[in-house]
Amino acid sequence: MMIDHANRLLQSRFSLDGNVLCIGGIPVTEIAKQYGTPIFVYDQSIIEANIARLRDVYSDRFDLHYSIKANPNAAILKCFLDHGCGLEIASGGELHQALHAGCSPKRLIFAGPGKTIQELKAAVQAGVGELHLESIDEAVSLDAIASSVGKKIDVSLRINPVDGGGGAMRMGGQSSPFGIDEECLDEVVERVLSLQNLHLEGLHLFMGTQILSADVLLDQYQRGLQIARRMAEKINRPLGSIDFGGGLGIATFSKEAPLDLDHLARGMTDLIANIDADPLLSTAKLIIEPGRFLVGEAGVYLSSVTRMKQSRGKTYAVIDGGMHHHLAASGNLGQTIKRNYPSVVANRVGCQAVQTTEVVGPLCTPLDTLARKAELPAMQQGDLFAVFQSGAYARTSSPHGFLSHDSPAEVLVHRGESRLIRRRGAAADFLRDQAPASAEETV
Repeated sequence: MMIDHANRLLQSRFSLDGNVLCIGGIPVTEIAKQYGTPIFVYDQSIIEANIARLRDVYSDRFDLHYSIKANPNAAILKCFLDHGCGLEIASGGELHQALHAGCSPKRLIFAGPGKTIQELKAAVQAGVGELHLESIDEAVSLDAIASSVGKKIDVSLRINPVDGGGGAMRMGGQSSPFGIDEECLDEVVERVLSLQNLHLEGLHLFMGTQILSADVLLDQYQRGLQIARRMAEKINRPLGSIDFGGGLGIATFSKEAPLDLDHLARGMTDLIANIDADPLLSTAKLIIEPGRFLVGEAGVYLSSVTRMKQSRGKTYAVIDGGMHHHLAASGNLGQTIKRNYPSVVANRVGCQAVQTTEVVGPLCTPLDTLARKAELPAMQQGDLFAVFQSGAYARTSSPHGFLSHDSPAEVLVHRGESRLIRRRGAAADFLRDQAPASAEETV
């Protein structure tokens, strides 16, 4: 079944003022006039609705931590903190961003396979609530740091199962830089237990991303419980926490159906009952750490048409944004074959599609294409092109420095009002950020 996700989002997430797209009730023409383009615009009400929905699905038995790699803007982090969520971080930079946003260190989970000694020291100094270890080497390093400051650190082990991976990008069930192989679990647990400055608190699993099947998620959770029981038996005491990871996907392409949350909720009821009936697991804090699912559909990338042109039978709309701001929408962030993100001509929504158009950016590469063979209304200079599903892995996963164009601004809409949450970065900023090449240049 083919799904028109642009229309789905228009009906469920956004609204129209005549033929003009509205975000949080504000016409994009007004947003573009006030802040300029290209720009990322986020609707906070969508984020809040997603938080509430996941809490319905997972119940109050689960602690919700937002994975800030999806979108680390401070205003968005503050939204999650205001709604009682913790944060999941994976670098020293994200640690700084989380603390700057006002997150209590105890509400932080620090994961990731490449933590440096400096990052581990910073996490210990800050008092991060739980560190997730992905190798014996990391455990030994952390133990030495903890010893040097006289602290005992709560840790969980990220385990890479022998099976159970899934989603658009598998991160478990195969050879991987992520986590500790399940077949090494017993010896690793014994080694960690021997380290005097670490307290083995729990288990962390993250087996895949962009998962759109409730059954795949439930199978992974059941697999996680098997490993959790094995770990609890090995340490001969109940686990303190079980982090089931994230991976909840959002349907973006025409052959993808949205994740069935009702089916997931029914399965979670049975899963939680099994956990609560097990003495070794019933007192554990249960954690999920989604990112994309919470913010992806809240964001729209908005750009302006600068030129229309014809070339050898094709129509091109050249816009002022492109892959340097939204690499994922260009198809250059993991796609083998370019597929279009849901998009509309934002000031001509509902107008008849009369031509097949290539929507391209200003960069000097044919890879800078945000929509290929898109059926769109006739466009002209000044029209607004909107890319949906742009709230996650968009701005921060893109090469802003390419051709030294300005970096895009970000705006948050909430309760009918908009505010700038990241200024537009001028091309001159790149020069200011560079170290001088010689002493003479410091004059």
